[in-house]
Order: sequence, then C-alpha cells, then structure tokens
Amino acid sequence: MVYVITWDDFVEQSVKLFRSNPDKTRYVMKYRHSDGKLVLKVTDDKQCLKFKTDQAQDAKKMEKLNNIFFTLMARGPETDITEVTGKEQAAQPAKKGRGRKQ
Repeated sequence: MVYVITWDDFVEQSVKLFRSNPDKTRYVMKYRHSDGKLVLKVTDDKQCLKFKTDQAQDAKKMEKLNNIFFTLMARGPETDITEVTGKEQAAQPAKKGRGRKQ
C-alpha cells in the first residue's frame, strides 16, 4: 500500500491505474467519524494507492474524483477528462434560448 501525499498526484496515478486495467480497478471511500479522517483507496489487486485526509475542504475534491471515475466508467477509459476536471476550460458561448426572462 502506498499513501500518496499530494491530491494531484493521487488523482493522476488513480486515473492512470484505472486506464491500465478498467475491469479490475476498484475505488473505495472510508470515513471514520470518530477520527474525522477520510481515506480514499484505488486498487487493481496488484497496485494499491491510498490518500488520507482530515480536511473538510477535501470533500469537494473527492466529489470531483467521483465525477472523473463516473465519466471514465460510463464513456470508456480512453475518454478525455479535462471537461470533468475543469483544468482546461474553454469559453462557451452564451446560450440563446426561448426560456423565461427574469
């Protein structure tokens, strides 16, 4: 088991692990209320990555990681995840619709 120190490294290595073996990779979250610790684990039975935190703001990061894994599982492991991570946001034109004006 390897505890990854930084969040960005954990996400990068987790995505790489999932893409290398999508059928065997599992993602587990464990929260202990008594300690206030959240542990995230990604494994394919050969390699195990863990990230441990006690910071409340990391819950938003965990939500983004969930979205990344949901996208990879639904669209396939070769999917571009930049739209989920928000690192490369392209300017989108404003939508002109028939909605109600406020």
